[in-house]
Order: sequence, then structure tokens, then C-alpha cells
Amino acid sequence: MRKFLVVLDDSRECLNAMRFAAMRAAKSGGGVEILAVIPPEEFNHWIGVGDIMRQEARERIEVHFEVFAKWMRDRQGIDPELVIREGEPLTEILAQVNEDPEVGVLVLGAGTENSGPGPLVTQLSKNSGTLPVPVTIVPGDLSKERLEAIT
Repeated sequence: MRKFLVVLDDSRECLNAMRFAAMRAAKSGGGVEILAVIPPEEFNHWIGVGDIMRQEARERIEVHFEVFAKWMRDRQGIDPELVIREGEPLTEILAQVNEDPEVGVLVLGAGTENSGPGPLVTQLSKNSGTLPVPVTIVPGDLSKERLEAIT
């Protein structure tokens, strides 16, 4: 089954990327894989404190994931899969795309601030020619109605 890979973070544009991926998966018979990356700088403490912080980060991610997963199940009939990786976000996204042969499309949300579309979109755009899958960039300010019309 072809899966749409979406990156879970705290950005506003993440919501539209999630919606787009779920709608496209529902209409094309695909699935959704949600990737959360825990950056290494969160654990630069003593080992015991770092382990506690790592566990807390995983718990936050799982709660955040469940919000999106419930919407996907209830509204789109999609049961997403959660993958949590630790490391540099760009490195881990590329690793996930390369390691999971079912990933068919990488979906990213683009920021709407004057500073640009966001660091992941900027970095992955530079590498898009060498990626094994297409990248779909979803504008962060698209309305739900427009997303439904596009998908």
C-alpha cells in the first residue's frame, strides 16, 4: 500500500499537511504514516534526566498524534501509523523515506510567515531532485474547503 508520510511538529502548517495526506489517502486507497522526530539537543543532560526528558517527549508526541489519528479515523476512515525517531529532523526524514518502501509521497506544510516556508521545506526542496519519492508542499493558509476541493 502506498503511504503518505507527514511530519508531525508544533507548527500551524502541520495541520494542513495532515488534512491533505488523510484526504488523499482516503480517496486513493492509501495510508498515512506520521513521523515525529525528537531532536538530540533535548537530551544534552545527565543520563537520568535525559531519559526522563526522552520519555516525556514521546508521551507528548503520542498525545499530539492521537488528536490527528482520531480525526483521520472518524472523518476519513484512515488509521494512521506513528513513527518516532531521534536525531536531526532532515536526516531522520530522509532515512524514513529511504527505509520504508511503502512511502510513496512526502507531505510537508509550508509556513505563511515572511521568513519563508519553514526550515524543513527549504532544506528538502534543495534535496528534492535526489529523493526517491515526490514531495507535496501544502500551503499553511489553505482553507478546509479548498483542501477538500484539491484532494
